[in-house]
Amino acid sequence: MKVRLCVLALVGVVSTGCGAASGPERDDIAPPGYAREPGVPRVQSEADIPELPLARYELSGADSKRLDRARNVLQRQCMRDFGFDDFPLEPDTWVQMSSSFESTAIAVTPYGTLDLERARRWGYGFDPDRAEEQRAEFLPKGRKVTERERRVLDGPEAGESGGSAVNGRKVPKGGCSEEAERRIGAAKAAPAPGVEYVFRRTAEIDKAVAADGRVRRAFRDWSRCVEDRGFKRYASPARAFTDKAWRKGLGDGSTHRTERELGTAVADVECNRGLNVTGVWWAVTAEKQRAELRRNRSRYEAVRKDQDRVRAAVREVLGEAG
Repeated sequence: MKVRLCVLALVGVVSTGCGAASGPERDDIAPPGYAREPGVPRVQSEADIPELPLARYELSGADSKRLDRARNVLQRQCMRDFGFDDFPLEPDTWVQMSSSFESTAIAVTPYGTLDLERARRWGYGFDPDRAEEQRAEFLPKGRKVTERERRVLDGPEAGESGGSAVNGRKVPKGGCSEEAERRIGAAKAAPAPGVEYVFRRTAEIDKAVAADGRVRRAFRDWSRCVEDRGFKRYASPARAFTDKAWRKGLGDGSTHRTERELGTAVADVECNRGLNVTGVWWAVTAEKQRAELRRNRSRYEAVRKDQDRVRAAVREVLGEAG
């Protein structure tokens, strides 16, 4: 299942709210009747969450990785056309500033986190070893781009007159990086509107879900449950996760892991799982997404066909077209 997370980091990204449930928990919480109705899945871990209806109209994580690789292949071909035969497939394009810093961004799903063992050990923070692994995965694998290569990779500077040429060839607008984008996009029919449409509609549905009485009731019950265990009352699991007290004075996304933080995080997960809060959230989201599909079926089918064209273009670039 895919859940939209809005995350931006300068060096690395650590996503939470993921992972299998583990470890024993308190068994004094029972899901209320509305959380056991037909169509409401029983959710104890991320693995229990079914795929949402609109997920098939978004490129998967695997699709995105393949698309990035196809762009890199086209970009490298373009650079080689300008005589840079050893240009790497995954170049390091980071520009060193006068001062630098590392940042790790933390993302949380609308329903919070379900990993009890992680909550017990790390609270609302993250495992530094896992963060380092993800950081290494995020960073480019190739060598640094030279200044001469950058002129071709990025194209003329903003405001610079056209006609820039290297090794007798005119540098395309936006350089080889944008040329690769244009070439991979040539097989797509109006790609941006389709992607933006799904993103925009999903965001609107997310707002409607958050305002739905069933979800608000589930969050209220969850809030009381956490408070009954001696901790602060929060409006939602996401609000508990983003409490500024956990990260006060820290700039790397980690937390202080105080006794109060760890206790809150454990109560958060136990109440979420015990009351089946995520199951209610999923059922309401799925209901609204299905209604959206019924209203705009032709628009989504057009998006689906566009995805097929994207995948075909990627297969061709990667030499997999049959």
